[in-house]
Order: sequence, then C-alpha cells, then structure tokens
Amino acid sequence: MSAGRPRRIAVIPGDGIGREVIAEAVRVLAKADRQYELGLEFEEGLAGGAAIDAVGHPIPPKTVELCRRSDAILLGACGGPKWDRGPRELRPEQALFTLRKTFGLYANLRPAIVPPVLLAASPLRREIVEGADLLIVRELTGGLYFGAQSRTGEREHAAALDTLPYSAAEVRRVVRKACEIARGRPRRKVTSVDKANVLETSRLWREVATEVAREFSDLTVEHMLVDNCALQLVYNPKQFDVIVTENMFGDILSDEAAGVMGSLGLMPSASLGDRPPGLFEPVHGTAPDIAGKGIANPLAAILTTALLLRYGLGQEAPAAAIEAAVLQALQDGCRTADLAGGRPALGTAAMTDAVLARLH
Repeated sequence: MSAGRPRRIAVIPGDGIGREVIAEAVRVLAKADRQYELGLEFEEGLAGGAAIDAVGHPIPPKTVELCRRSDAILLGACGGPKWDRGPRELRPEQALFTLRKTFGLYANLRPAIVPPVLLAASPLRREIVEGADLLIVRELTGGLYFGAQSRTGEREHAAALDTLPYSAAEVRRVVRKACEIARGRPRRKVTSVDKANVLETSRLWREVATEVAREFSDLTVEHMLVDNCALQLVYNPKQFDVIVTENMFGDILSDEAAGVMGSLGLMPSASLGDRPPGLFEPVHGTAPDIAGKGIANPLAAILTTALLLRYGLGQEAPAAAIEAAVLQALQDGCRTADLAGGRPALGTAAMTDAVLARLH
C-alpha cells in the first residue's frame, strides 16, 4: 500500500481525556503503519472546547478543510463544564454535528463484544453475556435530533414541540448499509428496531426495511419493537448480530449495550457515509475529573483505530491485529483503573505499551 498515494488521517484530539487517549491511539496506528506499510500521514486539527478557546468557534473552517482532504478522521471526545454556557451554535458538541452534516455521515457503527476475559466486568450473569458479539447501526443524520423544534408560552403555559421526520431514502440507505455489513459477519442476521405500533415514522421505517430485506435473501432480517429490544439486550444479548435503528433509539440502545459490556472505556465507534472520510471516535466523554492524571482507559480509542482501518481504509489485516493485541493484553491481566476492580492498575500510556508489545 505504501507504493501508492499516502493516506491522510485527520487527528482531532478534542478535550479532556480525549487528548490523552487519541495520542495513544495514534501511537498504535503508527506502529500498524510501519508493520503493514500502510502509507499513513497524520495531521492534527482543532475542534470542541480547545477550538473555542483558540479561535472562538467549536470547529474552525481550517479543521473542516483538513477533514475534507483526508481519508479518515480520528476524533476525541469534545466538551466539558467550562463550555456548557453560551448559544447552541457555539457549544463544543456542534463540532461533531458539523462533521456529520458536512460529510453525510448517516450510519454510526457501535460494536458491543464481551470477551471471556472481561465477563466479570459485565453487571449481568456470565451465562447471559458470554459469547455476546453484536453491532448497532444507528441512523445519524435524521429523526428527532434534526427535526423542527419550537417553544411557546411561559411557566404553566409553556409548551415545547420536537418533530421526528424521516424519508424513505434516509431509511433505505442505513438499512442497506447494515445489511451489507451483516453479509461480512458469520451469523448474517439483521434486527430492524422501530416503534411501528405507535409512530407513523416507524411504520414507514418498517415498510422500507422490509423492502430492503428482499435485496438480501442470504440474510435473516427481523423486526423488533424498541421497548422489547431494550429488554432483550439485558435478557438475552446473544440473540443479536446486527441491530439497525433510527437516531434516538440507537443513541439509547448503544449506551445500554455499553452497560452490558461493563465499561464505556471499551466502546469504539465509526460514522460512515457513502464516501470518505469516515469519522472514528471512542464513545466515552471527556471525563474532566480525571483529565491530565494519566489514568484514562485508552482501549476504546485504540479499538476505534481498528474500525478506522477496517471501514475507513479497507485494511482488515491490521485492524484484526490491533483487536487481537488488545484482547491479548487483557488476557495477560493488563487493566486500567476502571477495569481493575481495586487491583493494581496501569496508567494510560502503560496500557498502550502493553497493546503495542502484543501488536504483531
């Protein structure tokens, strides 16, 4: 691969522990680059609170242009109490929304895997979670979070309205994306989640999902109501392979899946459109209470680099190698404080060193 054009990775560290764990993730990507001759180039940009402090805006045009000429974006968590005030358009999270909208990133992928070595970290019984390996595909650019909003009146007469719009085209593209991904997984099963017994939007969702399923006769495609899915995630998570759902449902269910795993510190994510660049980020927050202490868990960020290689650059071998190195480090007893259960723990850099030592 190095004989071709370089692959630029836009590195946006974000705020709080984002800066710490993204730096460690770049160390892992750099070693994978050397071992597999990937031809990667890294260029850093500002976004979030750091950008507000530096230039007065959560995502300056220079950062957007960096992302536009890149093959993939590696993003750290943005925000924190320091920037909680101010108009909506100048809050740190607008950086993420801007990137999603600018690059048409409509499908968010969040894998939830419970490896045997971390069964004790899950709050659920061993027999319930052992072997769980699912992927949630969340529609990311439509629905309630992007619908029209209004507010009228004051005090006891106050009223607010949020709208939940979806078009057939928006539903079709994300369900198709989920089905395409399921074809590459051993179980080849898709669960489409909606609230079709109540919401007209969900009735449209189910109709379109059913149409798309006919294009994938080699898959098992089923429908499930969102309240039942929330129950089944904790009652029998092993039944799921790929879950595809709308924006708000996906937001909630993916965090629930993280609870099944036992730690947000292990959750990577990828946000994809129909063309590069994709956006790759760990799903945990900026954790300002531990920022700068060198104790944050870097594994979600490191696992995010595996998604970047797999879905962003089409490089399966180094992606699998990174995931294997993380698993081996855990099997060898390496833990950060959030997973150590009171036992001796490694710091952020030392945990990364443990992964790098096992990256072959």
